[in-house]
Amino acid sequence: MKTKSLSAFVCLLLAACASAQAQPPAKKLLVIGEVKGYEHDSVSHAMATIEKLGRQTGLWDTYIRTDAELLTKAKLTNNSKNLNYFDAVWFYTTGDLGLTDQQKADLLSFVRDDGKGFLGAHSATDTYYNWPEFGDLIGGYFNEHPWMQVHCTIRTEDKTFPATAHFPDKFPFYDEIYQFKAPYSREKVRVLMSVDPDSVDLTNPKVHRTDKDFAVTWVHNYGKGRVFYSSLGHRDEVWDMPDIQKMWIEAVKWTLGLTAGDATPRPQGGH
Repeated sequence: MKTKSLSAFVCLLLAACASAQAQPPAKKLLVIGEVKGYEHDSVSHAMATIEKLGRQTGLWDTYIRTDAELLTKAKLTNNSKNLNYFDAVWFYTTGDLGLTDQQKADLLSFVRDDGKGFLGAHSATDTYYNWPEFGDLIGGYFNEHPWMQVHCTIRTEDKTFPATAHFPDKFPFYDEIYQFKAPYSREKVRVLMSVDPDSVDLTNPKVHRTDKDFAVTWVHNYGKGRVFYSSLGHRDEVWDMPDIQKMWIEAVKWTLGLTAGDATPRPQGGH
């Protein structure tokens, strides 16, 4: 009887060891929630959600900061980690974050040359209008929210991309909806989700786009790196939605290079 129990224990131990070996080391995600403009109430909850999803999946460890000190490749003191330590950076930011020219160069190089990931949530596109290279990195700039928070219909334009494959073709949604200006272009990014223009008031005087192109979520390759952006998330409740949480899990995985996904730009209505 003791021999059987010992054998069972050894088998369980070996299985546990094999499982531990199969799970790769967690990636490192730097989450920045610095605000130098409009103060979104959901920033804290959004950052906490990303940290929770990392722990639940075991895929990444999250380092949360409300300042930009770690956005550098320079050596730091007091156990501070610099960009070389991280695999991706996530922004829920507004305004000019006060980066030095060297920090700006380091962040761009982190994605473009090192092949790391960059993710932006909601007002990350309301950041650094005076730094055109940041606009190129994130894919576009905020250009008002004509309808503020509105009940609308979201179209899933790409059902093959891992971050949006689980969404219906169309679904109702309530959140603050952005419109975007240059450098946003479907020639530069692959739009994954957009607002159905028939579900919003196009006569609103703050509507500036004549092409009815109101992107919500997109991806693109930036040099060797990967970039994901979604404007959804103004409201705390959005971050609690299972479909949105799954989107962010898959988005982080993609930017970390853990999954494949086509980021080739395509025209409006393209398949």
